[in-house]
Amino acid sequence: MNSPPTTLRRRLRLKISLERFRPTIWRRVEVDDGLSFEEFHRVIQVAMGWRDAHQHEFLVAGLRIAMPLDSGGMVDDDEPAVPEDTATLFPWLSGRSGPKRFRYWYDFGDDWWHSISIERRLPFDPAAPRAVLISGKGACPPEDCGGVSGYAELLATWSDPAAADYARIREWLGDDFDPNAFDLAAHSRRVGQLFARRD
Repeated sequence: MNSPPTTLRRRLRLKISLERFRPTIWRRVEVDDGLSFEEFHRVIQVAMGWRDAHQHEFLVAGLRIAMPLDSGGMVDDDEPAVPEDTATLFPWLSGRSGPKRFRYWYDFGDDWWHSISIERRLPFDPAAPRAVLISGKGACPPEDCGGVSGYAELLATWSDPAAADYARIREWLGDDFDPNAFDLAAHSRRVGQLFARRD
């Protein structure tokens, strides 16, 4: 399978937004385009607050970039896929004629779709950290809560003391849960630690 034409190396500013949920939950990152999609998956997981407990794949310019078979991925034989551990962001995203947006699918049961916008293609900086979290908004939904509709129902119960499952949901989410909270400093530190040994 051929890769798209290569171009100059770039640093990419990307906005990752959880689809179909309001208020919008999003993160803005800057990454080295030398990252593999597998490494970028790890950036998304940490920046968003997911626990990397489920399968995932990317959809870029109509093509799947997915987990390799030995990791439990690329199981759809009808649709070609590029293995994410060998595909880097560089040839797919860095050219000016490349896509302005692509998607990331996490948890094939809950179906958490993320829209990723390429906001800027910056000059390559070999001295910069490989991934930096710049900003964000909203708490990441808890794993295994039933996707967008399940999370909406969960929040409705969480905020209604008269709801039958109020006590159970409060116990599950914890006393400090706040759907609008996002600790930028803590998430930024964790993203920075992902590749600290390589910087």
